[in-house]
Amino acid sequence: MQFPDRARAGRVLAEVLRARQENGELPDPVVLALPRGGVAVAEEVARALDAPLDVLVVRKIGAPFQPELGVGALVGDAEPLFDEATLHGLGLTERDLAPVVERERAELHRRELLYREGRPAPDLRGRTAIVVDDGLATGATARAALRSLRREGPRRTVLAVPVGAPEAVALLRSEADDVICLHRPTAFMAVGLWYDDFDQLTDADVLRALRTAADR
Repeated sequence: MQFPDRARAGRVLAEVLRARQENGELPDPVVLALPRGGVAVAEEVARALDAPLDVLVVRKIGAPFQPELGVGALVGDAEPLFDEATLHGLGLTERDLAPVVERERAELHRRELLYREGRPAPDLRGRTAIVVDDGLATGATARAALRSLRREGPRRTVLAVPVGAPEAVALLRSEADDVICLHRPTAFMAVGLWYDDFDQLTDADVLRALRTAADR
């Protein structure tokens, strides 16, 4: 399954979620996008479910010598969530990653301030929190996001993505009440390979999506 772009993937994902909503499985939903890439997917989901759209800013902690290789993730002011097995395999310690954590936390706070535009985070108590991203590679950022949501008291947590590595999808089933992944290719490699158009989104794209959703 190859997706033309994130918006088209979001519409396909939204059809699956809409059917579940009609069956009563997603009461009082709130859609939480993992920016930036997840916003374009989540925008379509929120529209189909007639649900609020917001963001849950998570930052990947990359290996110092290979930033694209995620070894952990950050949410808010919580302690970093590390993949201990990956750290061990790379011969790294949490102390080695302190400069990376500091840099990523600063960027996380910058994005939170920018994207929220003075709005408080949504109240999730008793609601269905649907976390949406454009794909799962290691699952580190999604896992950090789902764990952070536990403190907010949602009725249900759902992770929804168009594509993901089978191992990551299996790992995350223990972190959410439901995981919905449209395509789980065995030869996964990278999220971007499953999109014809995988251009990077900008802060302006995220703000446009949030403002449009707020005006619905």
